[in-house]
Amino acid sequence: MKIVVIGGTGLIGSQLVNQLQHSGHEVIAASPNNGVNTLTGEGLSEVLQGAQVVVDVSNSPSFEDNAVMNFFKTANENLLPAEKAAGVQHHIALSVVSTQKLQASGYFRAKQVQEDLIRASGIPYTIVHATQFFEFAGGIVQMSVVDGKVIVPAANIQPIASKDVAAFVAETALEKPANKILEIGGPEKFDMAVWVKQYLQATHKNYEVAADTNAPYSGALITADTLVPETAVFLGKTNYADWISKPENQR
Repeated sequence: MKIVVIGGTGLIGSQLVNQLQHSGHEVIAASPNNGVNTLTGEGLSEVLQGAQVVVDVSNSPSFEDNAVMNFFKTANENLLPAEKAAGVQHHIALSVVSTQKLQASGYFRAKQVQEDLIRASGIPYTIVHATQFFEFAGGIVQMSVVDGKVIVPAANIQPIASKDVAAFVAETALEKPANKILEIGGPEKFDMAVWVKQYLQATHKNYEVAADTNAPYSGALITADTLVPETAVFLGKTNYADWISKPENQR
């Protein structure tokens, strides 16, 4: 098969391309760096020619409300019709567990628009809802700092290693379209404050951590298990304590 990976040079995309290439398929990493731009439409018809599968793991460079909405809406309004014209048989998109419950957040409103466009496209699809990646702990800390203290929601989180996400998406790319959402997560459920403390301890960062039921996540209020998959079809095998103990992961 010819498989095109949109966002194929990013955190997930680069691992995904590597795994799919080892399975013997023709795999193209499509990104603005190599002449394929979903925002302008540049290079789309050319790269999609003869493609059976498209995997979209791209992400907005800005999380500001208007910018992120423009990214996901415009990119998919260009990408999906180009796929339809090229006869693509399976569109796979990576999204986030509970996107539909986080609509107070501009980022998740944009992800919902992406998912709605996919469903309306007429192309057989699979939407993968993943939990937060291990690699996002530092970013969650930064967006949660208030007056020098890290204040996170009093809620649970079930993070997953990006390599486990890439492995699942690679398998999904070789299977028939599910035409629905598939949820995936990590092997362990944590209290978010406990998880953040593990990250801070491993990376030698000194912050006081507090949990608050009124603290938002990415601009949205959440309940205890909003960020936890309800019906996971796959749980990653990588344990967080093992992962964060390696120096290359302590960023």
